[in-house]
Amino acid sequence: MSNELVINSTQDGCRIALLKDKSLVEFHHDVDANKFTVGDIYLGSVKKVVQGLNAAFIDIGYEKDAFLHYLDLGPQIKTLNKFTKNTLSNKINTHHLGKITPESDIDKLGKINQVLGKNQPVLVQVVKEPISTKGPRLSCELSIAGRYLILVPFSNVVNISKKIVSKTERKRLSRLISSIKPEGFGIIIRTVAEGKDVAELDRDLRNLMRTWAEGVKKLKTAKPRDKIIGEMSRASSLLRDMLNESFDSIITDDDEIYEEVKSYIKSIAPEKEKIVKNYNGKVKLFENFGIEKQLKSLFGQSVSVPGGGYLIIEHTEALHVIDVNSGNKSNSESDQETTALNVNLQAVSEIARQLRLRDMGGIIVIDFIDMRHADNKKAVYDKMKEEMRNDRAKHTILPLTKFGLMQITRQRVRPELNIATTEICPTCGGAGKVAPTVLVSDQIERNIEYVLIKQNEKHLSVSLHPYLHAYFTKGFPSRQWKWLLKYKRWVNLEIDSSLGLVDYQFRNKTGEIIELS
Repeated sequence: MSNELVINSTQDGCRIALLKDKSLVEFHHDVDANKFTVGDIYLGSVKKVVQGLNAAFIDIGYEKDAFLHYLDLGPQIKTLNKFTKNTLSNKINTHHLGKITPESDIDKLGKINQVLGKNQPVLVQVVKEPISTKGPRLSCELSIAGRYLILVPFSNVVNISKKIVSKTERKRLSRLISSIKPEGFGIIIRTVAEGKDVAELDRDLRNLMRTWAEGVKKLKTAKPRDKIIGEMSRASSLLRDMLNESFDSIITDDDEIYEEVKSYIKSIAPEKEKIVKNYNGKVKLFENFGIEKQLKSLFGQSVSVPGGGYLIIEHTEALHVIDVNSGNKSNSESDQETTALNVNLQAVSEIARQLRLRDMGGIIVIDFIDMRHADNKKAVYDKMKEEMRNDRAKHTILPLTKFGLMQITRQRVRPELNIATTEICPTCGGAGKVAPTVLVSDQIERNIEYVLIKQNEKHLSVSLHPYLHAYFTKGFPSRQWKWLLKYKRWVNLEIDSSLGLVDYQFRNKTGEIIELS
């Protein structure tokens, strides 16, 4: 099985696609303006303490105050507050926590007004991004994630991922980390640390301590709303969490992202530096890998299942509902029970993929085709657990009910990803009434003449729908060749499936969009 990470640079950030055997399994749109990502640590200011909710609202710079519940303060919140206060007043000049006398743990059943007061500065970490009308969700149990380890300040506990099942390996890792762990810091050992030697783990720990030291240095002069420690870019964080032996290539079309990813790979896995590639082909990156077409087909309300079935996916404020249908498979088996089982098993793989792809969180209810036999229901349940094993989001799966419903809860830390898969009718503009037809090909040719002759543009590229691309390039001599003879300049035409039938974009030599009046 091959894994490829494809990173496409856009005007407002980048699009990141994870492919397994050329099939899209994860998609992220990392927007530059999108602050308050999971993992960011801020110096917040308490705006309001609500005793009825046993929570506080914290100002970290978002348009709505962030939410901090008492249970998310962590047992060592008093020590954290003391450290924050002393660092801000320059009474502490070190990032080491070993010599700091810890305060007593807070009561699990206590009240938040006993810990926090209005306008008090507090160090907080984003654990859930702003979703819908809600601001970010915060925690005071700080952690900094690395490739193999997670550093937890103000703790002394060493925890090991439950996915590492070997007792011998768990003892080895626990003994090893305990010997190199700085005093005053806890460590969580990640699953990928299994089998790694002390040199790799120590290097990862040093990098984490360096990040913490830089954050403490910034805290000394920080003001409320300042970001103290920022999570790395979405591309690098995906590599940190998922890079393994099965990764074949990491491809990007942006020089800056290429250098950033290559530098990060060199620091965490030098032997894999060669898999990072800079794409400079003539066809757009997502077009070349067939990702644009997959995005259009996978984010609609109806999704096809290999083998003939299909899914209907509905999203509501409270939950997500997925209905499994047999489609043209209804008469392909000897009896109804066998048909239902086969369609349900095939649907399970696509459902698990859709949950990751759309980053669907909260409550998901799946209506499978009815099955009578308990063994068949268990087979579907077991298959779902197996398919969801590679999902990095925390989740819980319940067995099928007597109505054939499966319930899944999946951790939601970011807004769900939605991509428009329907296009406005180019003829009526979505009005439902036919307007006079505009010959878009003539419009494009007039604009080409204007840009090349009036604006004297030397290098012109036009991105357009595949139908328009075929219209201008097919035949001999094609219209594209006629332009060369007429204007003595070659006009580069690029296919872009993300554009509508009558949409197009003109770009200059540097890739900047040429505005057309």
